[in-house]
Amino acid sequence: MPVPADMHPRRNQLLGLGAAILLCACVAAVAADGRHSDRRTLIHAGTERSYVLRVPPGLTRGQQALPLVLVLHGGGGNAGHAERMTGFTSKAAMENFIVAYPEGSSRFRDRLLTWNAGHCCGHAMKTGVDDVGFIDALIGRLIAELPVDPLRVYVTGISNGGMMAHRLGIELPHRIAAIAPVVAALFGDEKPPVQPVAALMINGMLDQSVPYRGGRPGGRYASAWDGTPAKPALAQLEFWAAANRCRGTAASEERGALLLWQQQCPEGRSVALYLLRDTGHAWPGGKRGTRKGDAPGSSLNATDIIWNFFRAHAKHQGQP
Repeated sequence: MPVPADMHPRRNQLLGLGAAILLCACVAAVAADGRHSDRRTLIHAGTERSYVLRVPPGLTRGQQALPLVLVLHGGGGNAGHAERMTGFTSKAAMENFIVAYPEGSSRFRDRLLTWNAGHCCGHAMKTGVDDVGFIDALIGRLIAELPVDPLRVYVTGISNGGMMAHRLGIELPHRIAAIAPVVAALFGDEKPPVQPVAALMINGMLDQSVPYRGGRPGGRYASAWDGTPAKPALAQLEFWAAANRCRGTAASEERGALLLWQQQCPEGRSVALYLLRDTGHAWPGGKRGTRKGDAPGSSLNATDIIWNFFRAHAKHQGQP
């Protein structure tokens, strides 16, 4: 599995309820500080799925609609792991957007959670869990219950969660304005989305779990993949540039320990890739995933870069 991660247990059980899609009708209470702070669930495909929701202080139903950022944990992680590693909750409070941390699934119910990103990872991949449907249902619920701007919905994630961000951009382009996979990869058999989605990718050149040069995965959980070699990191740039009808060859520049490629794209369809010389399998500028995990590099703060990219991109009404 690409991300050895925090395995603190969730406080919910997976229950087989037999419904195709059933959303909980309850609206979450607001904590004293004005933030929704408790874990929530919804039933999708007969299984109880969970997520953690954070909203800015003072949120009211009648206010102007806010952006929504979904942050996907890595393979073996959970919502708390993603929240601590990325610091997106603090960023959301400062910048006034809503952030949700969905959780994957596992045969162990509350640990070793993974996402079905196609060729990775673990239980979710092997059993064909409908994570696309789960995230689609979650976005629909949050738009219905909170002042979410449906034209400013974004997805980021690390490793297996980053691969899932790619898949969501491909399969839910009508929902998602931009994605930002971190230390992730594509595999070469993905079909282009039917609508453009802005894409920012960040990869570490010291990464042994998802090597930026491509090939088979390394690390402690390599067996959680299906064996399909990953494409090189630059293939992500090429895929989204073609999908977004970008022109010419990507321009590259070197900034100390980082390399940046940017594609010339139509407005609202930007595509960019960062390669970081000082980063392995970690969230750049964030916190270490586990005591034995790679230390985050310091050449770039991924959360700042990703939010700046997201807030510059919104879908247009009737966007083709």
